[in-house]
Amino acid sequence: MTEFIKNTAIEIGFDACGIAKAEFLEEDAVFLKQWLAEGNHGEMSYLERNFENRTDPRIIVEGCKSVVVTLLNYATDYRQNEHAPKVSKYAYSKLDYHTVIKDKLLQLETKIIEKYGEDCFNKDRQHRFVDSAPVLERRWAQRAGLGWIGKNKMLISPRLGSYVFIGVLMINKDLEYDSPTKDRCGTCTKCIDACPTNAITANRGIDARKCISYQTIEKKGEISPEIRPKLSGWMYGCDICNDVCPWNRVRARPNAHVQLTVLDEVISWNAADWANLTQPEFKRIFKFSAMRRAGFSKLKQNMEILMLPKSAGGLQPFDGG
Repeated sequence: MTEFIKNTAIEIGFDACGIAKAEFLEEDAVFLKQWLAEGNHGEMSYLERNFENRTDPRIIVEGCKSVVVTLLNYATDYRQNEHAPKVSKYAYSKLDYHTVIKDKLLQLETKIIEKYGEDCFNKDRQHRFVDSAPVLERRWAQRAGLGWIGKNKMLISPRLGSYVFIGVLMINKDLEYDSPTKDRCGTCTKCIDACPTNAITANRGIDARKCISYQTIEKKGEISPEIRPKLSGWMYGCDICNDVCPWNRVRARPNAHVQLTVLDEVISWNAADWANLTQPEFKRIFKFSAMRRAGFSKLKQNMEILMLPKSAGGLQPFDGG
C-alpha cells in the first residue's frame, strides 16, 4: 500500500511523496507556544486557535495513523519586467496553487479508495490539507523524509530546493514510514544576511511582523512605516530568502506543470500597468490567481507605497529595488 501511494502520487503529477507516522509534535508545540506568546504572528490571530490540532493530527482527523505528504515544484525561469513591482514566484500562475494541489490530492485519495476501500479515510472530517488548516505541513514534510526546515523556516528539498508547494493527506491506515530528513543548512547564513528587515530570527524562527510577505499580503491596512524603506520593490510576497539559498541555485529546476502556467500580465506588465490596474480588471485577470488573497485594495496600497519618493520609503521613479 505504501508503494502504491507513492507511485500513484508521482503518476498524478506530484514531484515527491513521503509518509510519516501520525503522532504528537512535542518540540513544535513548545516552540509554537513561545513563538505565539512573543507576538511573532502579528495580526494572524487564527494561528492562536486550534493549538492542539496543529500539533497532533490525530485530533484533527479521528483515527488518523499516517500523514502522506506530497511536494509540487513551482520553480520557474520566467522573470518579471525589470521595471515592475515584484510578485512572489508562487503567485505567477493563472491558477491558485491551493486549487491545483487539492485537485491532485482528491485524485490520489480516489485511487487509494478504489484499491483499498473507503475505510482508509475519515469521511466525516476534512483530511486533505493545502496550507489552509491547522496543520504544520513543513514539519510533516521533514518527518516524511522530503526535506528539512531551513533557517528561513522554508522546507528545503535536497532534490528540488525550496520552491515547492506542500500537500497533506491524512489516512487511517498504518503504513511504512520514511526517516525524517536531517538539517543540511550547516553554517550557511545567506538567508539571514539577505533579509532586509531582519525578519529571520537567530532561533530559527520568523518574526512575521517584519516579514515582507506578511506585510504585503496578510497585514490588514497599510504596510508599517518602518518596513516601507526596506520593501526592496516587493508588492506581493517576497522571494529574497529563497533566491539566495544555495540549494535553489544547485537543485531548483523549472517546473513542467501545465496547471502552473504563468499569467502573461505578471511577467510583461511594467510599473505603469500595475499602477493603472482597475478593480474590474483585477477581478477578471486574477480571478483564479493566488493574488486574490491580498485583494485589489491591498495591492493598490502596496503599489502606491512603492511609488512614493525614496525619501518617504518608496521607489520613485520605479527602479525595481
